[in-house]
Amino acid sequence: MAVFTLTTDWGLKDHYAGAVRGKLLSLMPDAVIVDITHNVPPFDVQQAAFILKNVIPSFSSGTIHLIGVNTDASIETPHILARYHGQYFIGADNGVFALMFEEKPDLIIELDIVQDSDFFTFSTRDVFVKAAVHLAEGREPEKLGNPRSALNEKISFMPVVEGEVIRAKVIYIDAYENVFVNITQDFFRRVVGKRGFRIEFRNARYSIHTISHSYSDVSEGEMLALFSSSGYLEIAMNRGKASSLLGLHQDDPVRITITG
Repeated sequence: MAVFTLTTDWGLKDHYAGAVRGKLLSLMPDAVIVDITHNVPPFDVQQAAFILKNVIPSFSSGTIHLIGVNTDASIETPHILARYHGQYFIGADNGVFALMFEEKPDLIIELDIVQDSDFFTFSTRDVFVKAAVHLAEGREPEKLGNPRSALNEKISFMPVVEGEVIRAKVIYIDAYENVFVNITQDFFRRVVGKRGFRIEFRNARYSIHTISHSYSDVSEGEMLALFSSSGYLEIAMNRGKASSLLGLHQDDPVRITITG
């Protein structure tokens, strides 16, 4: 039984998600279709990559992921198929793959597919679905186009260590308005270790001095920092909306000062 996932920036108001689901089911009536999200901000490949990176471990080998974010094809951003950790990913090579994967995929194919429609504004339905069904039917991915040696790079900002200061930034805000920072638990342990620290943001107006284990470690309405299931540092409020109440937005700076 084929498993397909959809990650898009279409929202739920319009016909796009339903049209793609219908096309898949018309070609494979027993398909399992999982909607990861249709609420990626328009054209935001960084957020799409963050979401997909955190769902990859939950799916089994052979899963086929369709990425409907900023899908216009060009010479610089062709439509591709990538195989990574036994799963398949289909989308435009606009940087989302490079941001999502920890290492190079073991297969990259630039798609060469004649679409059924004369319109070129709905690639997910007219190109990606055909590629996905080809894979689900057990046919060779190499038949879908030409091999590529590398992905288009989109450099993600990495935390910078300057003496006793780590300079980082906000990379994602979830529906609860929890704020994710581009510092992993491994990085934090390696750089900070067991020393004291101060997490600062909004020009040091706010600061946090401890790492909590759960939201309920602090009183309702208080802010905290913890490492979430994503592996990244999270700034949150117990039953509160950290992003709005603390004035934190995507790409805002966050600083960790090591104090001892």
